[in-house]
Amino acid sequence: MPLVAGVDSPTPPCKVFCREADTGAVVGFGSAPHPSGTEVHPDAWWDALQAAIAAAGGIDDVAAISVGGQQHGMVCLDEDGEVVRPALLWNDTRSAAAAASLIKEAGAEAGDGEILAGAQWWAETTGTVPVASITATKLRWLAENEPENAARTAAVCLPHDWLSWRLAGHGPKSQGLEPALESLTTDRSDASGTGYFSPVTNQYLPDVLERTLGHIPVLPRVLGALEAGGRTRFSSQTDAVIGPGAGDNAGAGLGVGASLGDVVVSLGTSGTVFAVAAEPTSDASGLVAGFADATGHYLPLACTLNASRVLDATASLLGVTLPELTQLALAAPVGADGLTLVPYFEGERTPNLPDATGSLQGISLGNFTPSNLARAAVEGIVCSLADGLAALTAQGVTADRIILVGGGARSEAVQLAAAGIFGLPVLVPEPGEYVADGAARQAAAVLLGRFPEWEDAGATTVIAPSAPEVLARYRAAAAALYPTTALSAKEVLSAKEVLSPKEAQ
Repeated sequence: MPLVAGVDSPTPPCKVFCREADTGAVVGFGSAPHPSGTEVHPDAWWDALQAAIAAAGGIDDVAAISVGGQQHGMVCLDEDGEVVRPALLWNDTRSAAAAASLIKEAGAEAGDGEILAGAQWWAETTGTVPVASITATKLRWLAENEPENAARTAAVCLPHDWLSWRLAGHGPKSQGLEPALESLTTDRSDASGTGYFSPVTNQYLPDVLERTLGHIPVLPRVLGALEAGGRTRFSSQTDAVIGPGAGDNAGAGLGVGASLGDVVVSLGTSGTVFAVAAEPTSDASGLVAGFADATGHYLPLACTLNASRVLDATASLLGVTLPELTQLALAAPVGADGLTLVPYFEGERTPNLPDATGSLQGISLGNFTPSNLARAAVEGIVCSLADGLAALTAQGVTADRIILVGGGARSEAVQLAAAGIFGLPVLVPEPGEYVADGAARQAAAVLLGRFPEWEDAGATTVIAPSAPEVLARYRAAAAALYPTTALSAKEVLSAKEVLSPKEAQ
C-alpha cells in the first residue's frame, strides 16, 4: 500500500505525518522547532523540515508529499536563488501603514478619495481588503524601506512554495543547487492570500505588483488541486511526487474533510470561522477575507479575538481546572439563569472593536454562582463565534454543519453550547494536527487522482435543542455596551487601520 507524507510548516514547530494513502492510517510522525519572531530566514524552516522528516522515519518509501504552511509570509529570492532578506511572516506589523496607503490609493484611482471606494476595489479584485498580514503590503514596505533589496528581488514566493521548491532539489547557487526560479509552484489557496492574485479569475495581478514592489518578479506557477509540482530531489534516496500544497486554513479544511456547506469553527487563542463555499465573497468592510480553498472552491474566513483564553481566565478566577470548568458549566441551565458574558477581553475583530473590553451583565443575587459564571463564559465565546458565522452568511455563505476544532472544542460544554447556539449539527473530529493531515490527504489525492475518504473513528456529532434566546440576549448585551456593533463598512475600515495582523486574520 503506497505511503504519503503531509507537512505543516506553521509559526510554531514543523510537523510531518506519514500515512497510508488509501486508509489514512498513521505510520510515522515527527516534529522539530521553529525559531520565534516575526521575521525568520527560510533556512530555519528547511532545517526543521529535514529534522521532522528524520524523526518521522524518513520519506524514502513515500510516494507523494505535500506541504501546508503559514499564509502570507514574504520570501524574496534573487536571480541566483539566494534569500534576499529574512522572510516577513503574517504576524509582522510593520506594513500596517502600507496597507492603509494601498486602500486609499485605490480609492483615489477610482475617482473617489474615500477609503470605502478603495476597499471595494480590493475586495472585488482580490477578495481581501489589505491589512499588514497580506504579502502585497509587505512588498510595498520593502520597496519603501529597503529599495536595494526590492530591486534585487527576482522572485517572490510564500513559505510553503519555498519548501516545495527545496524538496524538488532547487535552491541557492552558492550551495551548489540549481536556482530554477521558473520551477517555483504554489496552489490557489495560498496565492489567494497574497493580495496580488484573484481567486475568481485565478490570475496574478501585475498592476498590484507594480504598485507594491515596483516591478513584476517571477511568481510561482499556480497548480491545480490534483496537479503534481515535481518530484523530491533533495537527497539521492527520495523520489516522491510533490503535491501543490496549501495555506494553513485550507490545509486544515482538507484535514477535517470539510466540503460545501461545512463551516469550520476553531477555538484556539483566537477564534476562526471559515467555510467551503461555491461562490466567491467580496466584503468591503474587511471582516470576511475571501480566500480560495484547496479543492477548487472558495474559503471565506472571519476571525474573533477571544476564544480559549477566556475559558482559561474564568477557570483561574474560579480556582478550577479546565475539566472542572466544563463540569461547572454543564451543571448550569442553558442561558446561565440570565447571566451574560460579552467576552471582548482583548478588544474584538468581529465586530470590529479593537479598544473594547469584556463585560458581565444580568447579575443578580440568585444567578451569581460559579456554575452560571462558567456557563456564561462558554456561551459568550460561542456567541462571539456566531457573530463570525453571521459575517459569513451575510456574504451569502451557506451553513449546513459546523465542524468544531481547536483546544476549546474538547469541552463537552462548548460542544453542546455550539450545537444549541448555532442551531446546527456539530461535528467534533478527534484532536489532531489538521493542517499536516490535510497536506497528507492532498498528497494522496495527487497520487490516487481523487481525494480519499479517510475515516475519522474518533469523530462525534453533537446535536442540542436550538437556543436562539441565548444569542439574542448576548447580542442585546453587546449592543447596549457598543451601539456601533453594526458598523458601516467605512467605520469598520477606519478602525481597521489600527489592527494588528493577528486581529486581521
